Amino acid sequence: MCNRYIFLLTGLLPLSGLAAPTFETRDKSICRKTTVAILGGGVAGITAAQALSNQSVTDFLVVEYNGDIGGRMLHTNFGEDADGNPYVIELGANWVQGLGTETRPENPIWTFAKEYQIANTYSDYSSITTYNETGAVNYTYLLDEFDEAWTIFEQDAGYILTDNLQDKSLRAGLRQAGWNPKRNMAAQAAEWWMWDWETSSSAEESSFVFGIAGYNLTFYQYSEENNFVTDQRGFNTLLKNIASTFLQLGDPRLLLNTIVASIDYSPSGVTVTMEDGSCIEAAYAICTFSLGVLQNDVVTFAPTLPDWKQTSIATFQMGTYTKIFLQFNETFWDPDTQFMLYASPTTRGYYPVWQSLSTEGFFPDSNILFVTVVGREAYRVELQDDETTKAEVLAVLRQMFPNTTIPDPIAFTYPRWSTVPWSYGSYSNWPTGTTLETHQNLRANVERLYFAGEHTSTEYFGFLHGAWFEGREAGMRIAGQLTGECVNVASGCGNYTAYGDGELRGTTEWAEYNAFNGMGVSPFFVADSEGGE
Repeated sequence: MCNRYIFLLTGLLPLSGLAAPTFETRDKSICRKTTVAILGGGVAGITAAQALSNQSVTDFLVVEYNGDIGGRMLHTNFGEDADGNPYVIELGANWVQGLGTETRPENPIWTFAKEYQIANTYSDYSSITTYNETGAVNYTYLLDEFDEAWTIFEQDAGYILTDNLQDKSLRAGLRQAGWNPKRNMAAQAAEWWMWDWETSSSAEESSFVFGIAGYNLTFYQYSEENNFVTDQRGFNTLLKNIASTFLQLGDPRLLLNTIVASIDYSPSGVTVTMEDGSCIEAAYAICTFSLGVLQNDVVTFAPTLPDWKQTSIATFQMGTYTKIFLQFNETFWDPDTQFMLYASPTTRGYYPVWQSLSTEGFFPDSNILFVTVVGREAYRVELQDDETTKAEVLAVLRQMFPNTTIPDPIAFTYPRWSTVPWSYGSYSNWPTGTTLETHQNLRANVERLYFAGEHTSTEYFGFLHGAWFEGREAGMRIAGQLTGECVNVASGCGNYTAYGDGELRGTTEWAEYNAFNGMGVSPFFVADSEGGE
């Protein structure tokens, strides 16, 4: 319990240039009025506010739980350098994924990272050494075998999508493509490296069709490059710079440290009530809460959300991605290698991927190493105390380096994303059996209450740029209604459309989602601009 509350306070640095506003004492029974209430100051919330500002809709309020904007773009101080200064490490989002090339579109997160000079380093996934319980053992050939199977099963996924066939689990797709690790724990580790590490979910839990489509839309459309953010100002500096283009110092439209308790919605507007009893009356609202918050009934909706919305929230999957950081008094591993992959002899996903931050381009000579766990292992680790986790981690390192005396770390930390009340997890994944219609219902508005976040992105769920696109889309849709000028004609202004299962087939949206670019499955989806839920 103590660790949980320490974490909630860790890394919430002051918003540079955007100080929290100070209000005079007011009657909390009198609601503050605004045109648009934006609930959440993460990527989706800030880009929604920017989209409104870009269309001269400036009467909005951004309501943020924490004392800083950024949401899951969260950092903290950790350890110290030779001069006694702490390093800044990212507890949440850490990579710009899929950058873009001269012949392809550019990921907007990469565009802003360059504009605001966010320090980052290329993640070289070929710089890897593999281990098991006996020490260093070379099974990198299994990574190549998985790659070969990928060329088969991504085409199979494309046929299922274009022919409107029944989706299945990724596990089924892998088996039919000839990849079946069974109890080969090295093969299980290779599969974890290639799949679980990205999606935070196993092959059994992941949709075959939409899992492959989601991967291809980022890494084939932009590029397969991933750059690791090392900026000592914190990754959310990117978002602060974006916000500074429309929010001023002390801007009263930014309400930090403000916790939403309930949301009342109707055809005429939305009323948001806070834990402290204060309230906001808005013509429209955009709810950018994480899928984990929606699934854990943290906020009360009145009236109760309709069945089609509740079903979509319950069906989609929230994963947990936990990075465990250690700093030692020496670098006892190869500082020229970025990654180490460990295959546990008994448990799949047991402290499998290790990354050196002591390597050139990251934090040279920092003696910092971190290991990542996801899914069930992340839930397990996040519920135990630091000392228990530290002992498990060190036991694995001593197996990986049997001829080395492994010292105790001089600094140790990790987040508990699955327990944080404003997140309840890290990011979403498309589960087996979830239809395109069900996901569209996750995205669809209910009356004047809109929803946005990485989880509402059909194309980029689980990615930072998914949150960016979805926040912008919701902001533009509402701005179009308020101003009468629809600037996103391709996707439409006004209401999203909610569907019953099977209703999307045969529509223009379904055809666009089934677009095939010759690079494997490369679907695009555009929501219907007509009608309502």
